[in-house]
Amino acid sequence: MKKIIIFLFASFMLNSCQSQKTVTETKNTEISKLTDQQLMDKVQKDALKYFWDYAEPNSLLGRERYHEDNIYPQNDKHVVTTGGSGFGLATVLVGVERGFIPRDEAVKRLNTMMDFLAKADRFHGAWSHWINGETGKVVPFGRKDNGGDLVETAFLTSGILMVREYFKDGNAEEKALAQKCDELWKGIEWNWYTKGGEKVLYWHWSPEYQWEMNFPLQGYNECLITYILAASSPTHAIDAETYYQGWTRNGTYLTDKSKYGLPLYVKHNYSEEYGGPLFWAHYSYIGLDPTGLSDKLIKNYFDLNKNQVLIDYQYCVENPKNWKGYGENYWGLTASYTRNNDGGVGYTAHQPTEDRGVITPTAALSSFPYSPKESMNFLRFMYTQKPEFIGSAGPFDATSIHYDNWFTPRYLAIDQGTIAPMIENYRTGFLWKLFMNAPEIKQGLKKLEFKSEKYNIK
Repeated sequence: MKKIIIFLFASFMLNSCQSQKTVTETKNTEISKLTDQQLMDKVQKDALKYFWDYAEPNSLLGRERYHEDNIYPQNDKHVVTTGGSGFGLATVLVGVERGFIPRDEAVKRLNTMMDFLAKADRFHGAWSHWINGETGKVVPFGRKDNGGDLVETAFLTSGILMVREYFKDGNAEEKALAQKCDELWKGIEWNWYTKGGEKVLYWHWSPEYQWEMNFPLQGYNECLITYILAASSPTHAIDAETYYQGWTRNGTYLTDKSKYGLPLYVKHNYSEEYGGPLFWAHYSYIGLDPTGLSDKLIKNYFDLNKNQVLIDYQYCVENPKNWKGYGENYWGLTASYTRNNDGGVGYTAHQPTEDRGVITPTAALSSFPYSPKESMNFLRFMYTQKPEFIGSAGPFDATSIHYDNWFTPRYLAIDQGTIAPMIENYRTGFLWKLFMNAPEIKQGLKKLEFKSEKYNIK
């Protein structure tokens, strides 16, 4: 009798595994038949789930992280991320524009978000890096980082402005939403963050620790959008001198170095040989269109970003550390979760000078405007050849073929939030048009002597 039971159980398990294998193979075959456009639709829809299905339940803003393995540090499911929520706003707009989510439902959600932000802790108009989604109170990002975070505020504000522009000519409820966005934007005291009039912006200010974080925003990294918004503010603007003295370091951030025959144009902070982690080509450019964009020092921001991305790609193809899997279909280094030496999960800013054999999907996927062929190869490879790397909200945050197909079944808002917007900018320029056509942005760019024929900025 016992042998019969064992035989029946073994037969059941074998049939179950075979059935599951058949389902997986069928699903992979179906995905492999998708056109490029359909595959881009799919990954955009998947990434949208992070901000639509997994939003913080009270504020409806983006949670700092979502873990499918249900392991959360410090039980932080109510921790809202300011910058990631800005990318989330852009993602929601993509969802509305593409018909993935109903417009009226999005408007209701966005109203809840703006009402929450209006009541949340602010520090001379700037929000903190993290906010408690239930109370609106600051959640310290670090011991002294418990006040205003100007860079995270900039990423959020970029999204707020795009929401305003998208709905400002709509029905009564949509116009009311746009007005809320406008008031939030005008309440940010960008010039306060010059620490009493210095010709540079500072990242942090805390009522308890004042300027002790002491982090001036100097290029080149992900912070360009902070200066663009600060110069564009209709209420608390900085002058052009602050941009050129502070951000460009009086022009000394330029370089004549190249890698793989590709000019770098600027000295990427901490990584002058290869360029920094790829999020530097994404965060500031969710709304800011680099296409043909120039200022007094940079002839074309698109070339700057494109070269950084292609240098990263060429590095992964060259694969000097001989990581298994690296190549034309599997590439992209940027900040994300990582695999620690002990096999545990950590966090680091992956880049050629900090390469741990971990590929972060958002790196290639958010680079579509700069590397459409290479990014599409990566996208198709992930969905057809590495289904284990795909979760309910798209590709997981960090992966490694080298370490026996290791991945972390987790998501971060700042990584998942750039995927749908940057793919949409590649496809239609949708978000770029919204942001670049905002009247204040046009004026701010002119003040800083930026030029763009595409948007008639001269």
